[in-house]
Amino acid sequence: MTVLLHPAYFPNCATMAVLARGQVIWEGWDNYQKQTYRNRCYICTDRGAQMLSIPIKHVGGKTGRQAYRDVRIDNNYLWQRQHWRGLQTAYRSSPFFEFYEADLRPLFEKPHTFLMDLNLQTIEVFCNLLGLDFPTETTQHYLPEPEQYTDARELVIAKGSKIKDLPSYTQVFQERHGFVANLSCLDLLFNEGNRALQYLQNLPIPFSK
Repeated sequence: MTVLLHPAYFPNCATMAVLARGQVIWEGWDNYQKQTYRNRCYICTDRGAQMLSIPIKHVGGKTGRQAYRDVRIDNNYLWQRQHWRGLQTAYRSSPFFEFYEADLRPLFEKPHTFLMDLNLQTIEVFCNLLGLDFPTETTQHYLPEPEQYTDARELVIAKGSKIKDLPSYTQVFQERHGFVANLSCLDLLFNEGNRALQYLQNLPIPFSK
């Protein structure tokens, strides 16, 4: 069955494992929510897990709600430079950073307007690097309880995530911190290279049916 997912910013391994194993449709009509992977991802540095967060332009009004697809990035902050430097610092000694650097750098150099569009671009680039088909279909309206899809939208929740104990792979700072699970797919890519696909395809991922 087709799996319903939120587009996240350089998604974590659990989300990418779903993409690596089946047909996916993107949630395109939900409201933006805080404390999710919509505008953040986590990498591992010499200090442990570090969040890379994209600043967004908040709307006013009584509810403050806005559709995810309408959320604009606040480019008054030099977040792209910060994120790229963070990746260079964390992974310059990893086995595959230099191999993928040229493919990823453009995402941090060109301007982006809408958060969802950027997230889909990060996923598309990652899929291309691993030889995965990139899903292009999105929902046409919001589905509170989708019956025709397997609902994996909970994977976008950052705070209190249920995904913690995952098989380990070699990380740059593993001797210092131990294995840090379910980081951004970038951590897996820089450390494992093309072996990342096999890791994702074998990953057991629980989510609501």
